[in-house]
Amino acid sequence: MTDAHHIPLSQDAALVVALAGTAIPFAHSAEDEAERWLRAIRLQGEVGRVMQALGVGESSLTDSDESHDTPPLGEAVLDRVTQFAATYTAQREGDTVGTQDLLRAVLEIYGDLFEHVLYIRGTSGAELLEHLGDPHPARSGG
Repeated sequence: MTDAHHIPLSQDAALVVALAGTAIPFAHSAEDEAERWLRAIRLQGEVGRVMQALGVGESSLTDSDESHDTPPLGEAVLDRVTQFAATYTAQREGDTVGTQDLLRAVLEIYGDLFEHVLYIRGTSGAELLEHLGDPHPARSGG
């Protein structure tokens, strides 16, 4: 098995982490951070392809007036996400951390907060994970 501490990021994953890294410090809550992760990953790599095929947009499909009172996880969450993602990469015996690994890490760390971000855009973590590797996610009837 590959050592998870030394697995490099793919170009797409590196871009997602860089985008999230510039946005996370300005988040006012953990919910806001989850939104920023979605914006960073939505158009990048395999996960971005699946999200686009499923019609996941940047804006929510509903008016959400929920309070955002969960304290932000802060900039340290970037390291946690990349460490968790590297562990997922090692488990699948991958050579580089991909966006699918970042998605799994964000789902694990943010849990229901990220699921809500996906839900208000018409999808779920389970649906995204189900379609990863599917060449035509919009046609698979999932």
